[in-house]
Amino acid sequence: MIEAALLPFHFPFMWNAFAICVIVSIPTALLSCFLVLKGWALMGDSISHAVLPGIVLAYIAGVPLIVGAFGAGMLTALLTGYLSENSRVKQDTVMGVVFSGMFAVGIVLYTSIETNAHLDHILFGNMLGVGAQDLWTAGAISIVVAAALLLKWRDLLLHAFDPAQARASGLPVGLLHYGLLTILSLTIVATLSATGLILAVGLLIAPGAIAFLMVRRFGAMLAVACGVNMLSMLGGTYLCFFLDSAPAPTIILILTGLFALAFVKRMVETRRASARAMD
Repeated sequence: MIEAALLPFHFPFMWNAFAICVIVSIPTALLSCFLVLKGWALMGDSISHAVLPGIVLAYIAGVPLIVGAFGAGMLTALLTGYLSENSRVKQDTVMGVVFSGMFAVGIVLYTSIETNAHLDHILFGNMLGVGAQDLWTAGAISIVVAAALLLKWRDLLLHAFDPAQARASGLPVGLLHYGLLTILSLTIVATLSATGLILAVGLLIAPGAIAFLMVRRFGAMLAVACGVNMLSMLGGTYLCFFLDSAPAPTIILILTGLFALAFVKRMVETRRASARAMD
């Protein structure tokens, strides 16, 4: 029984998968807290899908795929921010237009080239096939992202809750705005080899949403999000070995289940508090 339970740890590719889980879980969880509070959940979805044309163009040009992904992500982020600030169209509408346009361009480019490379891994992830280069790249990006968020979390928190107050306090609101978009693009690049583009949005929303339902203080929210995300990623990767399923969808299903449990828990607590207040 114990030998069967430890079987996944006998394979080097599983150790790499567990390593990428630990590396990616922290920055995505931290960032998800800010995205949830700021109402930028769709921004993560928009950028994660819109980097596809940059990846395809990078492959055609023979440059590293992460370069194209980051370039397309920044273009999407800057274009979305500019249009939402300089037009009467609401931000969610702008994101929908930019996201669909960029993703459509990526699909057209993707289907028009003939290649032996498995670009499907970019869309759906290839966690069980990550190598040393993927680990180093994701690790470097994760350190930069986590350090930036932890050093500036108070400023980013005020900007998320009340941009007007942040501006009145003398904070560089524009720098915080586009800095957060840059961090979002970098984080999506770090998750390419883990969950791929399509499921990356799950890691950028679910941990923060779960923590938001479970705790009241922002510091605790960051800690809970990191713990939930890391355990979900490690648990999903472990279970996929026995279920013969893909790691990324398994991880997202676990996060979805935890969100449902947290939601039910919050509803029960709210009803109990209402009942005590009436008594």
